Amino acid sequence: MPESEATRWEYETLRPPRDETRKEADDPKAELNRLGSDGWELVETIEYEGGGTKYLVFKRPAHSSDGA
Repeated sequence: MPESEATRWEYETLRPPRDETRKEADDPKAELNRLGSDGWELVETIEYEGGGTKYLVFKRPAHSSDGA
């Protein structure tokens, strides 16, 4: 069935480092490169109401652990 062949996704989030002013404090490049090398793709950012990034959202195809 085509439905069983649909890609299943898993998701990961990364919270950029912030300092006491609630602004991004450090460049998350190393962590982004690590996630990319593990197959994660950035798909969305979730921002605070007043501005600034709260989370970076990644996805990659899920690995089936039950053989389905």
